[in-house]
Amino acid sequence: MSDVFQALSSPVRRQILHLLKQKDYSAGEIAEQIDVAKSTLSGHFNVLKSANLVVTVKEGTTITYSLNTSVLEDVLTSMLNLLDSPKTESTKEQP
Repeated sequence: MSDVFQALSSPVRRQILHLLKQKDYSAGEIAEQIDVAKSTLSGHFNVLKSANLVVTVKEGTTITYSLNTSVLEDVLTSMLNLLDSPKTESTKEQP
């Protein structure tokens, strides 16, 4: 899960995910929407792929990126479970 938080720590990667929330995009289409060098964008894509936040489909020389919502759902579920877990004696607030 730490790789997901690492991937989400970058404003550029969050912007990419926001775009992919709307529809699938090719790398070139994303590059047109975001003011970042293509070489830098490639590094961001690698981080997002490593965290399984995006899925890629290659058709010829075009790579299309899609948002993998199941990973985000798993992270949110884990966080909600963490918040719902009862406090133990060591974590209870002291008066």
